[in-house]
Amino acid sequence: ASNVRIGANVKIQNNVSLYEGLTIEDNVFLGPSCVFTNVRNPRSAVNRRGVYESTLVQRGATVGANATIRCGVTLGEHCMVAAGAVVTQDVPAFALVGGVPAKQMGWVSHSGERLSLDDAGSAVCPAQKTHYHLQDGYLIPDQEKP
Repeated sequence: ASNVRIGANVKIQNNVSLYEGLTIEDNVFLGPSCVFTNVRNPRSAVNRRGVYESTLVQRGATVGANATIRCGVTLGEHCMVAAGAVVTQDVPAFALVGGVPAKQMGWVSHSGERLSLDDAGSAVCPAQKTHYHLQDGYLIPDQEKP
C-alpha cells in the first residue's frame, strides 16, 4: 500500500497486510496473520478513502500472531502484544498486553523477557541484567539502549 513506512530490520511474517497510514519503526516484529486496520467504522456503501487513521508501531515492538491493531493507536517502544490480542488503545513502552480487548498484563524488557517488579517498582531483566524502574506509571530502563 502507498503511504506505509517500514524501518530497518523489521521482520514481517506470513499473511500480514499493511495499509495506508501505518508507520513501523526499526527492529519491529510482526507475527503471522496480524492485522492492522485504517478505518474505525468501515461500511461497504461509504467511501472512506482519504480519511484513514494513522497507526504508529515504535522501535523494538512485537505484535504476536493473529493480533488485531485498531487504527489510530501507538504501540510503544519494545512493547509486546500477545497472540490473538485486539488492541483498541495506545500501549505504553515495555508493556505486555493481551486479550480481547487487550489489557496490560505486565512489563517486558528490551529482549522480550517478562519482568517481575519488586515492591519499589524495580526489576532486572533475567537475560540481559538490565535494570528498569517504574516512574509515573511508565517503565523506564535505567540505561537506555540504542
